[in-house]
Amino acid sequence: MFESIINLFFPKVCAGCNSFLLTNENVICTLCRHHIPLTNHHLNPENEAFKKFYGKIPIEYASALFYFHKKGIVQEVIHKLKYKGHEEIGRVLGNWYAADLKEIPVFQEIDVIIPVPLHKKKYRERGYNQVSAFGLALSKELNIVYNESILVRTVYSKTQSKKNLLGRTEGIENIFNVNFTEKDHDKHFLLIDDVITTGSTLEACCRALLKIPGAKISIVCMAMAQS
Repeated sequence: MFESIINLFFPKVCAGCNSFLLTNENVICTLCRHHIPLTNHHLNPENEAFKKFYGKIPIEYASALFYFHKKGIVQEVIHKLKYKGHEEIGRVLGNWYAADLKEIPVFQEIDVIIPVPLHKKKYRERGYNQVSAFGLALSKELNIVYNESILVRTVYSKTQSKKNLLGRTEGIENIFNVNFTEKDHDKHFLLIDDVITTGSTLEACCRALLKIPGAKISIVCMAMAQS
């Protein structure tokens, strides 16, 4: 009853289209769920996300849940997650994708889920890492440990979305580092992020993680930019 009164004065709206959510809808309305562009990467190990890293960095697996188009539903959803404090979006997307990923054999081998980290200053500005809720949902549903302390960002930089292509790749190689002990050796890490664009940030994270002896890496993101 109390929740109904709250919803009367502060109705919940869809993260994709801002329409009022029905009682049985959660964060994203049924219509947006129907129209949201799924990649179906999980059905093809040799998908375009995996191929994006060919010849650049050795990875075991890569995929994204959605395609990201400018002014599309996914851009609106990610924007609200990243800049408007709607962390519940990450949880919903994590639960959504986990249902697909748990059917893939490689996920039986992964030991630790690691988010692309924010610099401490950026974390203070935003108040949260936009991929944390996504990672925690994957952790719970896939029964894989979640760890935010191994991979660290040592250099503060401007928001990636406000940079051009050159700006996104310039000087990014050495902005991540790793804190690890012998117990982290020979582990298979699942690196997660919000959107794959050029892939340069993920490559830099992978290079840092590969400093750990015997490390193997897979990548999962919420979305992948598609021209």
